Order: sequence, then C-alpha cells, then structure tokens
Amino acid sequence: MARKLLLEHINVPGINTFEVYRSKGGYASVEKALKTLTPEEIVEEVKKSGLRGRGGAGFPTGMKWSFLAKPEGVPRYLVCNADESEPGTFKDRYLMTHIPHLLIEGMIVSSFALGAKTSYIYVRGEMMPQIRILERAIAEAKNAGFLGKNILGTGYDLELYVQPGGGAYICGEETALLESLEGKRGNPRIKPPFPAIAGLYGCPTVVNNVESIAAVVPIINEGAEEYAKIGIGRSTGTKLISAGGNLNKPGVYEIDLGLSCEEFLYSDEYCGGIANGKRLKAVVAGGSSVPILPANLFLKTANGEGRLMSYESLSDGGFVTGTMLGSGGFIAFDEDQCIVRNTWNFARFYHHESCGQCSPCREGTGWMEKVLHRLENGHGKQSDMDLLVDVSKKIEGNTICPLGDAAAWPVASAIRHFRDEFEWHVTHASEATVRNYGLAHYADPLPKPEPAA
Repeated sequence: MARKLLLEHINVPGINTFEVYRSKGGYASVEKALKTLTPEEIVEEVKKSGLRGRGGAGFPTGMKWSFLAKPEGVPRYLVCNADESEPGTFKDRYLMTHIPHLLIEGMIVSSFALGAKTSYIYVRGEMMPQIRILERAIAEAKNAGFLGKNILGTGYDLELYVQPGGGAYICGEETALLESLEGKRGNPRIKPPFPAIAGLYGCPTVVNNVESIAAVVPIINEGAEEYAKIGIGRSTGTKLISAGGNLNKPGVYEIDLGLSCEEFLYSDEYCGGIANGKRLKAVVAGGSSVPILPANLFLKTANGEGRLMSYESLSDGGFVTGTMLGSGGFIAFDEDQCIVRNTWNFARFYHHESCGQCSPCREGTGWMEKVLHRLENGHGKQSDMDLLVDVSKKIEGNTICPLGDAAAWPVASAIRHFRDEFEWHVTHASEATVRNYGLAHYADPLPKPEPAA
C-alpha cells in the first residue's frame, strides 16, 4: 500500500479542528522551519525534494521560489491558487474541506521561506463552504500563536487571508488570479514581467497550488531526501488524483508517482476497474484541458511499454500518442460513451469560460463548439473534422494564456484517435436519433474499442 503524506490523517474524527490536527503532529514543520532553518535553507530543501507544481504545469516548485525578486523595502506575497475549476478535478476542494490546517501550515512555512508577511488563499467563489472552513481554521491557528505577530516568539509576522474568487475558470491562470485579487476583471496579463518580478500590486509574488503548498509540510518534516525517494525520476513524491467517470470507485487517491496506470485503474486499492463490467474506451488523465487517450495508449506507450502515472511517462510520445498528468483530474470513459458528445461538452465549457481577450481563443472556441454541436446533432459534414483540426491549430500557441491550448488539445486529440466515431456521426446519425444522447437510440452501434491487453 502506498504511503500517504497528505491524506494520512484525513479520516481521523475532528481532523479539521486545530486541537485534533495538532495532536497528530500538526504544525511541527512550522516549529522546525521558524526555529531551526533559514528561509534560504527551506527553499533549498524544496528544490532538493524535486517537488513539481501540482496545479497542472508541473514546474519545479523550488526553482519557481528561487526566481522571486527581493528588492529592498518592497513587500513580497505568497498567493495560494485554490481556484480549482478544471473539469474533472476536485482534490484541492477535498483537502480544504477535510484537513484545512495542512494547507495553512504549508502557507506559514512557505511564506516564511519567501519572506512574505501577507499571504492570500484565493478560493473559487462557488466554494463558500470551503471558504468558511478555512476562515475558521485560520482563526484557530491565530489564537494558538501560529499566525499574526511574532509567531512562536521568532519575530516573524504573517497575516493570512481568504479571498473568494470571481467564479471564472480563467482566474485559475496565475496572472488573471492576481488581477481578480486586486479587484479587477480577471484577464491574464501579458508576460513578461512575470509575477516573481511584478505580481500582486506590482510586487514580487509567488503563486502556488493548494496541493503544492500542502506538500511542503512533509518535505520539511521528513527532509527533502526522504521525499525524493518516493516516485520515479523527476516525478518525485506523491500526487493526489481526482478519479471520476465510469469507475467502480471514484474518489480522491494519493498515489506514489510512478504507479502503473493499469494498477491505478484496475486495482481494488484505487479505482477498482470500470463500472458495470464495461470495457475502458478512453481516458482523460489530467483534467479536461489535456489530450484524450484511447484505452490502449493510456495503458501502454506506442512502444508497447507499460504506462506509468508520472509526468514523463504520460507525456511520452508527445501529443501524438501521449498526454499530460496535469492537475490529476482523471476521467474514465467506458465503451458506451460517445466521444463526440463529450468533446462537444468540453468545447462548450471553454467557449463559455474564454475571457475574450485574444481573438484566436474568443472566436475559435465558439467555432469549435458550433461545429461539434452540429456533428453531435446529425448535421455534420465529412469536412468538419479537418475544419476542427485547422481551427485548433490556429488557437494553439497563439493566446496570452494557456486557455486556448486547453480548448484546442482535447478536440484535436479526440479527432486524431477517434476519427471513425466522428465520421460515424456524419454517415449514420440523424437529429432525431442523437437528440436523446443515449447510445441505445442510435440506429447502428458505435465502433467498439479493442479489449485492453
């Protein structure tokens, strides 16, 4: 059984309270960091641990911290990105709901390492229960002397605030988040300058994901070398996976990076296989913004090697035969799922959530939604598949932020791997038979996937 670093005490009654969390060793990393380590030593520990950003990009966290500018007399900020709005991803919400003090502990240690005396947790606006939970936990930590003035008598001051977000997917992009935090419309900024130089209120700022900050706690408690022993290659430590779709056991799982994809999908310890005895058809491994993979390419690479749940293994083969670990939003589709319908659903989301700042994204996401809608509803043409690929290419890499890429990749990969299904919608589907969105209503069965080896 995999070792749990973040979820070890998740089921302890009352673990969301300071008293119980403290009794389980909570805030030990704060005492160790503030009393025995320098900020520079903490940054080095995070570097040596190999921790990579758990919000999707997978950029080395310690390296990101080391980029932070430190001009004299200018405040620095740490902002936690808790605007978890990636379809298929719900692990940050799970952490904040059940063990909020883990995030707060990580925020204190990380803020000390970065020299931040004011830090923010920016939470998606729809997550009001989690906002209230965090506010109560912050009050408990402050009453116990872990926040505020002269923390633990060390002379370090820190104020921590929770800020409700604007309820927009685009605010998950770090510069759009900062714009929203400043009270503006959440439009991404042109970079450079990067937030490490000019972030919140024009000051040096680090933006990290909830899971990334929480992972700092076991790194400090147990040491970077011990943390780096877990995982494989440059994918060190554990990773939270939000598993959903047609699974026997959907939920949030903490895995050692490097776990085989087959074991994660089919073992009773994790997802327990595909629900109702169905076959696996396709997988979205890292949230809706990553390329979709057919079953055979999720379980094995193009070279026939067993695929692993790691940054490198999932991306092996690039976007032709690979995908991304992303935020860990794992969605499994069984053999009865319609790829066209699900791709259209993703396209609807990205069209709705585009901020409209960049023409390729603003116009391209709308066209992709329209074309996929007519394909799904029996009005498609054979040329539509090439049109969708062309539009996706015109969006990818041509926008200020990655939302354009996130919209383009699922569409392009769905057509690459399931073109026969798109063509089937042109040659077989009529508006009357597709309207009910159930495969039992189709005149002819959709092409079935080959059984997984």
